[in-house]
Amino acid sequence: MLLDYDGYISELFAPEDDALMSARAEMLRAAMPEINVSASEGKVLHLLARIIGAKRILEIGTLGAYSTIWLARALPPNGTLITLEINPQYAAVALRNLKRANLSQKVEVKVGPALESLSQLESASEAPFDMVFIDADKEGYPTYLQRALPLLRVGGLLLADNTLPDNVLVRGADSGVKRFNAEAAAHPDLITALVPVLRSRGIDGLLIAVKPGKR
Repeated sequence: MLLDYDGYISELFAPEDDALMSARAEMLRAAMPEINVSASEGKVLHLLARIIGAKRILEIGTLGAYSTIWLARALPPNGTLITLEINPQYAAVALRNLKRANLSQKVEVKVGPALESLSQLESASEAPFDMVFIDADKEGYPTYLQRALPLLRVGGLLLADNTLPDNVLVRGADSGVKRFNAEAAAHPDLITALVPVLRSRGIDGLLIAVKPGKR
């Protein structure tokens, strides 16, 4: 039933074009894990980026650049997206997919551990990002929150995928995602909500937070 709903939403509101379908096919050929966002969630990311008029986006966790394509397509002609990927083979697939989608000029793929890349961005005094999307190793989520938040502009959005795993309902269970959710919910510099999203394998969560200015 959930698959039927997700299929309905994706077909009506988030139909894939050749570049998106080819990106998924390329990832399958490379035997990459099938853990990319769904088309329906990709459209949500795209819409959120457009709503805030994002010109600079930071993505932590590239995989095959499926979500990257959705996000980069929301940018204006002079927009920029920087995406961080630890696996060189995945990064190579991502670069091919971005080239096929005609997004190579807008997207920079940084290869290496995300924390090292985040340190480099901070040291380079990069302009603040309008949006940060976290979709990487789940145990690292709390640290990514701490490191990425200073790079986000006031009024910008922080998003995180896979934030509603089964173990959030298990009393006493510990995981990076549970700690991340708790820290994001209580963070004094964020206004946060967790939105359930449909997947072919069931329900997951997308955490959405804004970094408000002083009122």
